[in-house]
Amino acid sequence: MKKIQWFLVITLAALTTLAHAINLPGPVVSADWLTNNMSEVQIIEVRTDLASYLRNPEFDTDKKTGKKFLVEVGGHITNSSLLDFKKVRVERLVDGKKIKFLIPEKADFEKLVQSLGINFDKPIILVPIGQDMSDIDEALRTYWSFKVYGEDQVAVLDGGIAGWLSEGREFTTASSQKTAGNWTSKAYRKDLIASSDDVAAASKAGKPQLLDARQPAQYLGLTKRPDVVTFGHIAGSKELAPELLAKPSNGALYFWQKNTYDALMAANGLSIKGPTIAYCNTGHLAAGGWFVMSELVGNKSTKLYDGSLYLWTLDGRPLVGLPLN
Repeated sequence: MKKIQWFLVITLAALTTLAHAINLPGPVVSADWLTNNMSEVQIIEVRTDLASYLRNPEFDTDKKTGKKFLVEVGGHITNSSLLDFKKVRVERLVDGKKIKFLIPEKADFEKLVQSLGINFDKPIILVPIGQDMSDIDEALRTYWSFKVYGEDQVAVLDGGIAGWLSEGREFTTASSQKTAGNWTSKAYRKDLIASSDDVAAASKAGKPQLLDARQPAQYLGLTKRPDVVTFGHIAGSKELAPELLAKPSNGALYFWQKNTYDALMAANGLSIKGPTIAYCNTGHLAAGGWFVMSELVGNKSTKLYDGSLYLWTLDGRPLVGLPLN
């Protein structure tokens, strides 16, 4: 009986905590919103340059205007956790082959998130560096991973830490040790992941539409990444270059409004309503195309091709591009 009573007390406490949890305004939050709600959320800074978390940022001053501007990112938001982006994608055994760049399995992703001190009872804010679309996509790939494993209380800080610093907001370079959290997956949304066979069927039938999230030179087959075996793009795909997805302002990148994304999609021959599969070289930049189409445009029938052209060409599947001499 006592065990049952204690279980009811703990359950009631958990439900009460959840009832008082703040609701996120959307998939993107502003620095003002985060400043006003710091105690109500958990902050994860997603980076590849881990040393930048503990070093001081560098500023310079415009000689004409006297205005201070950010030269190099450093430091972090107080009480945030540092996530190494290299751990967000892992090597997994698929059909007897070792495949890189894939989403971790459920238990491994839970362990990674818990190691950051993240709990189930507060929303999660992901903070990129915010100076290049590639680093923003690190946070967006992490966001997609959370979504795959059922987490809806997650958002991205617009402008990242670069915008935060450029606006003169408080930061720290102190390290902090956190106890393991209790975050766990709430679901497995397989419908957010496209397979190679899904992509092959789309390429042949013309739907779902294929969104190539790479630079034009790679899409056209003029250049390629080392992880991709051949040059070009998947037949039938339409390009949405990463440099189009955010606007620069005061040393940081910020998301556009929805109507701008709607126009960008139309200009690139992409429907904002049709089922979509986003891909890139390895599944990194594809997160930007997926996030914009799914979360900002609102096309929820959008998937991400995990492994992308690395996996596609590893399997010997074809690409098309410009004829090269």
